[in-house]
Amino acid sequence: QVQLVESGGGLVQAGGSLRLSCAASGRTFSSYYMGWFRQAPGKEREFVARISYSGGVTYYADSVKGRFTISRANAKNTVYLQMNSLKPEDTAVYYCAAKYYIAGSSESEYDYWGQGTQVTVSS
Repeated sequence: QVQLVESGGGLVQAGGSLRLSCAASGRTFSSYYMGWFRQAPGKEREFVARISYSGGVTYYADSVKGRFTISRANAKNTVYLQMNSLKPEDTAVYYCAAKYYIAGSSESEYDYWGQGTQVTVSS
């Protein structure tokens, strides 16, 4: 079992930055592929970024590529999402998710989810 708790969301102006954190329980965090997803009001949840268990492989949605960076600190059981040059269309609830060993960009592949953290970008 893995429990995930996101933090770091908030209100920011367009062009600003936020860093989201996702703290995971359990001793095998370093064996889990981690992903970030988001859900805007009235829309389906969508993939944002994912990172391999070692941190050596990352993948981003086109909409955030070049602006967002996913990273992890296995010693701290934490995955991060650094978000720069934020746009109003980035407004959403952001969720982190975990899958043992390997996962892709589909939310159905992930077994564990956090409760989400709200990010609001004002224009």
